[in-house]
Amino acid sequence: MTHTTPAQTGPHRTAIMAIVLLSYLMTLLDVSIVITALPKIQQSLQFTAAELSWVQNAYTLAFGGLLLLGARAGDILGRRRMFVLGMALFTLASLAIGLAQSPEWLLGARAVQGIGSAILAPSTLALLSTHFAEGPERTRALSLYGATAGVGASIGLVLGGGIADWLSWRVGFFINLPIGLALIWGARRYIQETARSTSGQFDLMGALASTLGMGALVYGLVRSASTGWDDGLSVAALAAGVVLLLMLVWNEARVQQPIMPLRLFAHRERAGAYLARVLFLGAMVGFWFFTTQFLQGVLGFSPFEAGLAYLPTTIPNFASAMAVPRLSRRFGNGRVLAAGLATTLVGMVWLSFVSVDSLYFAGIALPMVLLGLGQGCTLSPLTVAGIAGVRAEDAGAVSGLVNAAHQLGGSLGLAILVVVSAHAGSAAPTAQALLAQRIASAFGAGALMLGLALVVVLVWIVRPRNTAAAAPASA
Repeated sequence: MTHTTPAQTGPHRTAIMAIVLLSYLMTLLDVSIVITALPKIQQSLQFTAAELSWVQNAYTLAFGGLLLLGARAGDILGRRRMFVLGMALFTLASLAIGLAQSPEWLLGARAVQGIGSAILAPSTLALLSTHFAEGPERTRALSLYGATAGVGASIGLVLGGGIADWLSWRVGFFINLPIGLALIWGARRYIQETARSTSGQFDLMGALASTLGMGALVYGLVRSASTGWDDGLSVAALAAGVVLLLMLVWNEARVQQPIMPLRLFAHRERAGAYLARVLFLGAMVGFWFFTTQFLQGVLGFSPFEAGLAYLPTTIPNFASAMAVPRLSRRFGNGRVLAAGLATTLVGMVWLSFVSVDSLYFAGIALPMVLLGLGQGCTLSPLTVAGIAGVRAEDAGAVSGLVNAAHQLGGSLGLAILVVVSAHAGSAAPTAQALLAQRIASAFGAGALMLGLALVVVLVWIVRPRNTAAAAPASA
């Protein structure tokens, strides 16, 4: 495949940067709005506690399962075309979510929104690479792209909480309509189409097997939270998920242009990074999901107050993420990664002691600071390790794999934590006390995931790096 040379200069390049950053910011704000609006959504549409996790899972499963195919579609059909298509799907799905009158309606629209993100996300990074030359120019563009994550999380949680508290949770999705339409117009006006591959093939079997396999697996876990492990449909869904994922491996070993080349897992550091990312995201998505319920359901915070209550996490997260390049140059990527995971683990263990009598500052805010610092020092080094030693022809596939591990890890991890929460808790004097017990158990399970991730990093990433000088051939 050939790549276009950046042709835009001056105002056009500024417009392209603004379009990409605003599209990324819009998806980040949407995730944050969902987090703070979960209790309101549950009350409005009568979700059960187990079903509520599907507000997040329906989106992340579609996003993660189709992300690899979305990246490949950009190569074959053109990045601008995929950007416009993804943005259109995301925007229309946001409108449908705001109009939802039943849990089924909302979950279906969230799945469509995830499909839009799966098409949109690979295109945004590819457009930066296409329109900004390699070197300082592209480095600056990618730095702004990364910094948007920290800013977007902070703004989104406060904005989402305020909208849900003072107006309606539906308004948080309606605002995507004018923004999405403006971004589509801007993309068509300022972004040139990229060159398309004439020999590309879609690995539809791989995309279907990965999406349906993970969907069945998570559905079985979430259903068991309310029906128990002896439920026939739960067992059947879990078995189908395992079979479909085995079919995915079988297909990827034989297809000519796989969406997930199995050779990518032969590299020890990359394989460790993928597994650690799945475990890390499982714990952290659980943190965001259960903390908003604790703040509003146990401590009695309003949605807006809950959004503000996340600032001890989001601000340190942004600060530590900005310090990672300097820390990595001094201590090495693996050690920074291990330190970030260890810090996050301490914060999660601290949170696992919450109870109905916990105070916000000592029981929530202080461990949140550790979680924010740790997450900021973890995600970027995990990405670096996830693309280590990759060949040029596999750069697109490995980028998609990193993002897929991110999304699927969060979805699968949240399903497991929902099961733990549903089966935890003893007799409690009040509903609030029972909710606090169950959330504390979920945080404890999240701490176990982080501990396993730390072991994986120490054994598969840090230790090989430390011995690389003695055995350069293995490196």
